[in-house]
Amino acid sequence: MILGKFWRALKAQMNKVANFFWTADPIAQMQYEYDMAVTQLTEGREGLEQYRALVERVSRQVAVDKQHVASLEAKIKAYLTAGDRETAARFALELQKAKTQLAEDQGQLDMHETAYNNNVAKIKHATKKLSDVRQKIAKYDAELKMSRAEAEMAKLATSFNFDVTTDFGQIEQVIQDRIGLNRAKARVASDLSSEGIADIQHEQAMEKVLAEEALKEFEIQTGLRTPETAGVTDTEKHLGPAAEKQTVVQ
Repeated sequence: MILGKFWRALKAQMNKVANFFWTADPIAQMQYEYDMAVTQLTEGREGLEQYRALVERVSRQVAVDKQHVASLEAKIKAYLTAGDRETAARFALELQKAKTQLAEDQGQLDMHETAYNNNVAKIKHATKKLSDVRQKIAKYDAELKMSRAEAEMAKLATSFNFDVTTDFGQIEQVIQDRIGLNRAKARVASDLSSEGIADIQHEQAMEKVLAEEALKEFEIQTGLRTPETAGVTDTEKHLGPAAEKQTVVQ
């Protein structure tokens, strides 16, 4: 009883392993079954060729029997025509035996021909079936590969769902935050670059007026120009907002 349970458990495990390898690669399994069927069909064809040789031998024997019967019939007629009934009777008895042999051989030939034709039909049908199986294997192989690709594409599409709850979504959020920070820095730099432009321009204008006044004083001191020609007045020497509005007379 214990051995029986152990044997059944062992067979169950072996069946489990066999099923695993059976379903691991169904296309390879179908190809294996197809190759086995092709091998069996090849062996069957070789056997059919040998069987045909037997049919040909029986056919030749039937042809010999027919010739023998025809020969005996001709001899019987000849001896009857010659009036030799005794010899004709002896050949008539031999003719009966020859016809019996011919009937037996003809029966064997008909039986073998029928069996041969049936086997030929079976092999032709099996060949057609194998051709269909080969096409199915190619079709299933292509469909299986396509279904695997579709499954991978579906899995990939799910993985690349940029939801904020997924890793990809979180990464995308970090990238967008960095892009926003960079744009903010650029905006701040742009805003700061325009700040104080009016003061800078005002200061530059003041420096230009002061430089012109300093040049005029230098020209007067060196005698290059007189105060009258330089147009220098006491008000021009006072610094302030009025200096920015004064028109310099050359």
